[in-house]
Amino acid sequence: MSDHKVFSMAFSKIYPLYVQKAERKGRTEEEVMQIICWLTGYTLGGLTDQVGSENDLATFFAEAPALNPKVSLIKGVVCGVRVEEIEDPLMRQIRYLDKLIDELAKGKPMDKIMRS
Repeated sequence: MSDHKVFSMAFSKIYPLYVQKAERKGRTEEEVMQIICWLTGYTLGGLTDQVGSENDLATFFAEAPALNPKVSLIKGVVCGVRVEEIEDPLMRQIRYLDKLIDELAKGKPMDKIMRS
């Protein structure tokens, strides 16, 4: 595993940025939480615990109960890179989350974001 700076960033510092991005576009924190829980398998309580901890992104994803089986349906570009082509598993998971938050902020319906 390569050592990207983002891996050591605290999830508790990044989470409010996801919420702010969504709220600026008229979406809600509840929708952000729903997306994160869908992707990672965390319960709302487990997610709240993670937001309150100082766990970095590597630990956040390592402790995630289970990635959603539909994660392979997440496709597209984040930061100029196609998420489905990212080789590092942790970086791919982080970019999946980024992509889902981007879709939320762009007004995509929740059922489409969660690949229903």
